[in-house]
Amino acid sequence: MTLVITTFDWVPDISKGYVRDIRVRWACEEAGLPYHVETTSVREKTLPYMLRQPFGQVPMVDDGDISLFESGAILLYLGDRHEALIPRDPRQRAETQQWMIAGLNTLEPVIMAFFMAKISDQNETATGLLQPRLQERLRQLTPVLAKREFIASGRFTAADILICEALRLVAHMDELDPHPVLTDYVQRMTARPAFQQALAAQLDHFTEAA
Repeated sequence: MTLVITTFDWVPDISKGYVRDIRVRWACEEAGLPYHVETTSVREKTLPYMLRQPFGQVPMVDDGDISLFESGAILLYLGDRHEALIPRDPRQRAETQQWMIAGLNTLEPVIMAFFMAKISDQNETATGLLQPRLQERLRQLTPVLAKREFIASGRFTAADILICEALRLVAHMDELDPHPVLTDYVQRMTARPAFQQALAAQLDHFTEAA
């Protein structure tokens, strides 16, 4: 059965390549899962969509009669079914899930707060206040990735998707430069053919929608 990924019909240029459906596209490419993309309006949230996704965000995924929103929940769901994303070994599985949650719960909130202050609100005062916390998180992550190629389990997993996607946004804001270990990690992950295919597909999608 083909997975259906729902994303927006349009986004501004600054968001292209970073809309979170890329996480699901990347996971599908890594696991060899066929998928189809549908759209919902970014400007006019319809009642049927809001009933399925009460926050009006993307991505959303339909797998037969199962419908899910939140990229982290979707990756956990796909990982339960595809060993390419989450290992079956109990220890490796636990470590992978640990780093998936760390990406979503420890890294991403700090990064998104900084992004909103710097890029969306262009608030220099808030940006200055939030930058030390962001840099602290990056310094904490550096020794972990200095010792390993992947974030968990000794191989690529869904945790790498979530950690890399968080760090990719930091790099987009030129905040990753003081951390060469993290820069190298992002370069390794984004050089993977599955990521390149997912990125090209998302960019093509929004180019066609322009």
